[in-house]
Amino acid sequence: MTFQLKPVEPRRLYQQIADQIRDLIDRGGFESGMRLPAERDLALQLGVSRPSLREALIALDVEGRVEVRGGSGVYISATRGDPAPGRTAAMGESPTQLMEARSVIEGELVTLACARMTPAPLARLREILTDMEAAIERPRSRVELDRQFHITLADASGNTILARLVGELFDERHSPISAKISSRFDSTQTWRAALNEHQAILRAVEARDPIAAQAAMRAHLDAAATRWVGD
Repeated sequence: MTFQLKPVEPRRLYQQIADQIRDLIDRGGFESGMRLPAERDLALQLGVSRPSLREALIALDVEGRVEVRGGSGVYISATRGDPAPGRTAAMGESPTQLMEARSVIEGELVTLACARMTPAPLARLREILTDMEAAIERPRSRVELDRQFHITLADASGNTILARLVGELFDERHSPISAKISSRFDSTQTWRAALNEHQAILRAVEARDPIAAQAAMRAHLDAAATRWVGD
């Protein structure tokens, strides 16, 4: 008899850290409603960065194992999720690594867009940002306009492979872990900051200044990463 074996999926860092936190909860005798140690202390105890720790805590929040309360801390959920020992499921790419990948790819792609930009996509970029400013209070619209801005820039580069990658990376924001983070940290204020960053990118592209465009794109994506999971 022949068995078809499936490849073993590599475990992302946030999954590994979440497993350690799960074990800490079980061994530490934490009861429902109890608060976990402060983020700084927990990161030191586990020997991980705070952004990676936050991703792990969000993953456990999605599972129902803990409840992350903004400005208060992380508490053991009343339901405790699955009481049996287990491993945290994959919930999408690490938001931190995702934004790093976008910064690398889009930071280079925007320089091509500067060189190859034509009037039609430039006019479309201006239109998108005008619509985005009007849609600041509408979560669905602003995300879609954000996507259109980055895709239009990527298309203007003339490289269809890289443009496809930009779309795929952007759409990762709808994964369970990224969506949970967005639901917690997206606000009118963060989107106004994002709009200003997009406008800086557009000004550099209009000036056909690839160095300024690259700097503006990377500054935007770095700021977006900080708004998501901090530094």
